[in-house]
Amino acid sequence: MAFQRNKKYVFSKEIAKALQDLGYEAFTKVQEAVIPLVLAQKDIIVRSETGSGKTAAFAIPVCEKIKIAQKNPQVLVLTPTRELAVQLKQEISNMGRFKGIRCAAVFGRQPMEIQRRELRQRVHVVVGTPGRTLDHIERKNINLEEVQYFVIDEADKMLDMGFIEQVEAIIKVLPVSRITMLFSATMPDKIQEICQQYMKQPINIEVDSENPKLENIRQVYYEVEENEKFNLLTKIIYLVRPESCILFCNTRDKVESIFEKMNYKGYSCGILHGGMDQRDRLHSIQDFKRGEFQFLIATDVAARGIHVDDISLVVNYDMPLDNESYVHRIGRTGRAGNVGSAITLATKSEYRNLHEIEEYINHKIPKQATPTMEEVEEGKLISTHRDRIESVKIDKSEKLNRQITRIRINAGKKTKMRPGDILGAIGAIPGISGDDIGIIDVQDTCSYVEIFADKGELVKEALGTTKIKGKLHKIKEVGFFNA
Repeated sequence: MAFQRNKKYVFSKEIAKALQDLGYEAFTKVQEAVIPLVLAQKDIIVRSETGSGKTAAFAIPVCEKIKIAQKNPQVLVLTPTRELAVQLKQEISNMGRFKGIRCAAVFGRQPMEIQRRELRQRVHVVVGTPGRTLDHIERKNINLEEVQYFVIDEADKMLDMGFIEQVEAIIKVLPVSRITMLFSATMPDKIQEICQQYMKQPINIEVDSENPKLENIRQVYYEVEENEKFNLLTKIIYLVRPESCILFCNTRDKVESIFEKMNYKGYSCGILHGGMDQRDRLHSIQDFKRGEFQFLIATDVAARGIHVDDISLVVNYDMPLDNESYVHRIGRTGRAGNVGSAITLATKSEYRNLHEIEEYINHKIPKQATPTMEEVEEGKLISTHRDRIESVKIDKSEKLNRQITRIRINAGKKTKMRPGDILGAIGAIPGISGDDIGIIDVQDTCSYVEIFADKGELVKEALGTTKIKGKLHKIKEVGFFNA
């Protein structure tokens, strides 16, 4: 395993295997800069744009340092949105999967009790939004006495959203001896004050994003009246024929309206906005990543932090409300070395906004002529609402999960089931060792255990006839979304 033998770092076999299975071939600039400093227990301030690989930059070394036997959280990560919290949880869980690292995400619009139950178990990493994290702290649902690593992700975004007071309140109850890492695209005065007040001789790192870069994105705009936007959009779709596209609208009502129109016309599409149930939002993101549908119609909730490497087109159906939103929206394309396209539909009354965006990005966005009927008809011949027969994409998490069998045991805390009981029963199966057993999650009425490599079927069959705590229990293989 190349990463285990890396000259700069020596990783455990579990972390090295995760890196290899997740497809890491080389580290990005920010990862090269951050990893050795975290391993050396240094406070760091990282100025880096989205798409630079900063999540792995801190996830890799903290997962390496985590002590599995320790019950209370050792890492606390604060992030501004629910979507980012869930995404960070997934990425950290992937990185620590073979080591048995448990990561919990806490955020609003999910019942406190569900999160409280999870936090009562052994959790190594907590990722949360500031408000919900502080709420759990005040209710004494999280024990922070053993936190060794504290990460503030997208600090400037948290400042913009008014979360900084909550962030400071959380900092004040953390152990003084912790390592603190702050990541931000910009460094406003307030963020600099926090760094000076709460960090110990921090090392500053400034890394340009490796992707997305605006020069990798072909930007154009179309002049159109509001009531003609949808008609123009359908022409553009035939002209461009995108493999994967995000359509941005400013309101959830507009998202729903465009979704209904596109669905009626037979386009393969999904939606994402803040009014959806959290589970529906997560499934929508996951399905889009896998290529289950071609168009994601979204509000700005998808403009920052939703990472899909091969989006070919972004359409600003509505003009962004501010310059930064434009940059974050179009930054969903042109990632991972790919070239992308960004199209903005602008009415004459929005020209002033468009010029402000051009000044902000220091780039003149060319006007595009409305597609001709000949161009549209040619596009229709190539793909008229084409069936998406190409294979569904498999994201990194799914590739990793395919190597792991997740087994459900029909017994939990209410029947006094303990992780040690399950570990003992599985460990006694011929051909199974401790290295084959991953995370054991004992819930109120059932338990889940992860089995690595090709040992899942063997364990599942053996547990069907093996007594745990003197009883036989129903055993079932489940997917990672069927908890």
